[in-house]
Amino acid sequence: MFVLRPAELTDLPQIESIAAKSAIGITSLPPDRDRLTDKITNSRYSFASEVDLPGEEAYFFVLENANTGEIVGTSGIAAAAGFHDRFYSYRNEIIVHASQELKVSNKIHALHLCHDLTGLSLLTSFYIDPTFVDSDLPDLLSRARLLYVAEQRQRFADKLAAENPGVCDAEGRSPFWDAVGRRFFNMDYPQAEQLSGGRSKTFIAELMPQYPIYVPLLPAAAKLAIGQLHPDGELPFSILMDEGFEADTYVDIFDGGPTVEARVETLRSVRLQRRMTVSTSLPNLAETIESGRAVMSIVANTKSEGFRATIAPVVIGTGSGVGNGSDHIGVSREVAVLIDVDDGDAVRVVPLDTANHHLTGATW
Repeated sequence: MFVLRPAELTDLPQIESIAAKSAIGITSLPPDRDRLTDKITNSRYSFASEVDLPGEEAYFFVLENANTGEIVGTSGIAAAAGFHDRFYSYRNEIIVHASQELKVSNKIHALHLCHDLTGLSLLTSFYIDPTFVDSDLPDLLSRARLLYVAEQRQRFADKLAAENPGVCDAEGRSPFWDAVGRRFFNMDYPQAEQLSGGRSKTFIAELMPQYPIYVPLLPAAAKLAIGQLHPDGELPFSILMDEGFEADTYVDIFDGGPTVEARVETLRSVRLQRRMTVSTSLPNLAETIESGRAVMSIVANTKSEGFRATIAPVVIGTGSGVGNGSDHIGVSREVAVLIDVDDGDAVRVVPLDTANHHLTGATW
């Protein structure tokens, strides 16, 4: 079984290995031991802190094989993007140039440097071992974060955003960067990404052009790269789009990759999740699970520092023989131990298949 939990310093060697494999453009997972150590340390402090409003906290999760201790994935949440500095993006705009005298009107695609997303909570650090790309684990890695957000609303903004890596080649050359950023930074794309450390440094505003960039004036390769994904970003991007994120407004200022955003309450996992009381002793629990009538779901405890989430078959409590009330949910004792809950504790649960979340005898 696999469990999503907060990262610990003892995970550092495995996280270093993961960071070395992550795509260029994922600056929230730097291949740098000191920065990763700081990332884990800050995360541990964030999970343990009492928080009333989102601030400089950053939450870093690892996905662990509970049987072997192997770390197979990472994900994270920054409570407030650009907390110390403004958080910069390019906003897609249409500029209209018109002449009444000539009876000519032209609509021109332009990119405008902005900090609209400053203060939003930011989903970060997604990585999954390629072995598990075709499993349910990417959903656990990405969507369980939303259950943590649902439980800990005071820690996060009302809107979430997520940057996605844009197009670049194996050597790290980005056509968008070469056409735009390189002209102002005079450095290679990977160097600029590493220097930015999260795209919120003031040097971005000091060196990037403040006037709109007219897309028709860019080289063809750069124009095609706007809003396009690096292949390594397709899986996490698809999960976010299924959740209800929107990807039309903002792009990354370095590689032109899409930056998605959405209100927390509109996201599918948040809308469908329920806070329920867990039980390992509902009547006919084992039989219901073994018969295949249970619902495969993401289940998370309601703790902060001790957060745990996993995928497991669950049974909704009803009055028709499988439980004692629709506010109860049945899981096996093994699952309860894995996510560190006892009978009577609260959990957050959402069906893994959000398109088919009906259980005989009870509606999700």
